[in-house]
Amino acid sequence: MNNLLGNLPTVTKNLLIINVICFIGSMIFDQATRFFGVFYPDSPFFKIWQLITYMFMHGGFAHIFFNMFALVMFGSVIERILGPKRFLNFYLICGLGALVLQYGIQAFEVYNIAGTVKASQFLNSNSGTLNLHITKEQWDTLLSIYGTPLVGASGAIYGLLLAYGYLFPNAELMLIFLPIPIKAKYFIPILIVIELVLGFSNAGSSIAHLAHVGGALFGFILLKVWGIKRTNYY
Repeated sequence: MNNLLGNLPTVTKNLLIINVICFIGSMIFDQATRFFGVFYPDSPFFKIWQLITYMFMHGGFAHIFFNMFALVMFGSVIERILGPKRFLNFYLICGLGALVLQYGIQAFEVYNIAGTVKASQFLNSNSGTLNLHITKEQWDTLLSIYGTPLVGASGAIYGLLLAYGYLFPNAELMLIFLPIPIKAKYFIPILIVIELVLGFSNAGSSIAHLAHVGGALFGFILLKVWGIKRTNYY
């Protein structure tokens, strides 16, 4: 374990440690996720610090395992290219970018149901469904948006995946359950397209698929703004 951590660059190693500590803390303290996960801005549960802390909270062992596996595999490479300071900025901005798209989608849903992006006044009413003249399904959607926190480093991780695919397009990657090598320039876009499809189909999933897309999108924008050239790394 010491050798593993010792071989990781500083920021990647510290992000890994913080995520693990926060996960253990959330297992001990029942309200940790509600306090540090991020809510829709109009929700009474929203706090400004959640914009950052949500990236360090996870919903289960599988959730944190795959995110941290990707952080170690791809983050360590990207950090050595960008440098620690710029890498940390990249990671955090991708996490915030994930929220930008997620909030945009949620605001659109709330507006389509309530005619406003701020529907907390109706949720505080005992007769909200009557005041809004909406179906029970729409009411449940509002309750879910306002009462369910978003957690996880996935948005930031998708930024790292995008950066890796951009910088190393010909590197071969494999899924654990599909052991077929695929070049990163095909593998990463396929993942993003899948997230887009799942995000718009929704299918009752609790996973914020479009937040993943937001992280990747902001990662791409940052690489372009910073003038990071892929030709230097493959």
